[in-house]
Amino acid sequence: MTDGGKLWAAYREFEQALHITMEESDNETKAKQVDRIRNIFRRQLSVPLADIDLTLEDYKAWEQLQGNVIGDDTDPLAGMHSNVILAYRKAVEMYKSCADYEEKLAGAKGADADRLQNYLNYINFEKASGDPARVQLLYERAITDFPVVSDLWLGYTNYLDSSLKVPHIAKAVYARAVQNCPWVEALWAKYMLALERFDAAEEELSAVFEQSLQCRFSNTEEYLDLFLTRADGLRRRIMKLGEISNASWLALLRETFQRAVEYLSAHLNYKDQFLRLHAYWAHLEVQLAKDMAAARGVWESLIKMSGGMLEVWQGYIDMELALNNVSEARALYKRCYSKRFKGNGSEAICEAWIRFEREYGSLEDLERAVMKVTPRLEELRLFQQQQEAKSQGLVESAPTGQKAGFQKSTTDKEEIDKDSSKHLNSVQSSRKRKAGVGYNEENVESKRPKQLAGKGPTSEAPDREDLGLNTIDNPKRDTVPGKLVSRGSDQQTGVANLGPVKQAVYTDECTAFASNLAFEATEEHIRQFFGECGGVKAIRLLRDKYSGKSRGLAYIDFENEEKLFAAVAKNKEKLLGKRISIARSNPKESKRGKLQQGTVASSRGGQASSGRGSGTRTEVKHESTAKAAAPGVQHRRGGHVKLTGSNTFAMPRNVARPLGWGAKESRTTEPEETPKSNEEFRKMFLKS
Repeated sequence: MTDGGKLWAAYREFEQALHITMEESDNETKAKQVDRIRNIFRRQLSVPLADIDLTLEDYKAWEQLQGNVIGDDTDPLAGMHSNVILAYRKAVEMYKSCADYEEKLAGAKGADADRLQNYLNYINFEKASGDPARVQLLYERAITDFPVVSDLWLGYTNYLDSSLKVPHIAKAVYARAVQNCPWVEALWAKYMLALERFDAAEEELSAVFEQSLQCRFSNTEEYLDLFLTRADGLRRRIMKLGEISNASWLALLRETFQRAVEYLSAHLNYKDQFLRLHAYWAHLEVQLAKDMAAARGVWESLIKMSGGMLEVWQGYIDMELALNNVSEARALYKRCYSKRFKGNGSEAICEAWIRFEREYGSLEDLERAVMKVTPRLEELRLFQQQQEAKSQGLVESAPTGQKAGFQKSTTDKEEIDKDSSKHLNSVQSSRKRKAGVGYNEENVESKRPKQLAGKGPTSEAPDREDLGLNTIDNPKRDTVPGKLVSRGSDQQTGVANLGPVKQAVYTDECTAFASNLAFEATEEHIRQFFGECGGVKAIRLLRDKYSGKSRGLAYIDFENEEKLFAAVAKNKEKLLGKRISIARSNPKESKRGKLQQGTVASSRGGQASSGRGSGTRTEVKHESTAKAAAPGVQHRRGGHVKLTGSNTFAMPRNVARPLGWGAKESRTTEPEETPKSNEEFRKMFLKS
């Protein structure tokens, strides 16, 4: 408003100069030029400018030169056309209403914040008056002074989209906006929407999308919004085109989602935004492509990356239920009910499975679900009690060697769903008291040291299956008559016998050993596999002591030999796609070899066996061997050991005689023993 009169004045001077240069004889041309100058004056008088009164005086003077008199003493506008008078009066009123804003803009040149706020107030005032041209002019004035203020560009583009809706103007403004503020993701997203609104070509849309990905935004969610905006546009175009050229557009849509996954997988950290992206992708596969296999493939790829998120499984199950795929949803529940989830997620998925079977399944389905879920909930409940006891300070101090392992497995709340047998061992080891008065069998149920066979009373081992836990056994276990050898105690003094004890062992009199099992095979799978044989008493699936995962090995106890032979006959049959090996478990054969090695070691050291055998005859033989040793030989746990007799284990190999040589035997009766390396000695001791 302040400087606009200068433009109009320059325009008039140009036209008046042309009028002067025209020939006097060309009256028609000069008359047309006079009308052109008069129209310029009238247009200027309809614009609210600061010097509108001066423009009126110039107009009167010019009309007087043309022989027309405008205005008198009573009416300064007398002689003017009525339309010009109305436009002039409206412009004067408009200028008076805007004068305050113009003065504020002119007076706030030193303060950018105040000047920007004055522009915004002025723009809002013009929007209320409803003149789109004046609003556009104010926006142009504002962005000229503040070209990198994103709020101005966002407001300008919003006004163009909602009010003007002129394609070429909107495209030009958006191009300038993203050029001046390329870091604003909202401008790029609105730009793509505007191009779609104006039916721009796919090449133009794709070019803008690729340019947006080259910019740097403040957070990863903005990149996600760009990909989703692009996917939204492709979805609408596919729905608009119908069946025409759907294959190429679907390929482009899948490529967009795949790029989004690769682009954002390292940044979104598999949170809700990543789940939202995959859920939308799977939904479009079902809705547009009618490809259920592709939709399931989207969910399966997400499970591989973030299968520990409960929301991922719930979203997958919800999709199957929405499509009325009850059996597929049940299969998903079977896959995820035993997984570890954060917080109360493990309990929630178990309860959701039960609720699902009540609403969709048969009575048999419900009973099977309850049978599988109940032990799992019991495991979670036991560990929850352990956590509560620890938080209340009820768990006693564990020995130094066990305390670190206990804290490591129970400090983090997210480890709530580890294998329950591992948790129970942690609780028992944490409550184990130091050696002293009152040391009873309950305190030594786990992690017992070994003791001599035959010393201390025997007792029945607790049935681990009654605790709702998987029985884990070591394939390299000793066989001792009886199931559990416990520590003895002095009945009179009450002081515990702290001698070494034997942990729970099994006789395996009627047991099959299965190997090459699938890692996902559970006790239930094994029980069903041997169901036709019958007579299965117990299943001991071997698991890793740290991770709790299956090792692919199992022992199966049967009632009698007939059932065992039937089970062994299933050797090399397939279970869960893997051909398993089945043989009768016979630990006595492997034990006999160990006893023979113990006899040789005893003759070498000149001392009695320390209880590694399981038979009475072997112990007597070792005792006689010890008596035959030289008098100077003492027990290896205490005292000095003389290098006399057959004690050659600590002598240099070039001094000690080969084993089996007597005092009267000649050195030439047998070939000299080949010296052993350190590695051979290590292997020899490990085997023994």
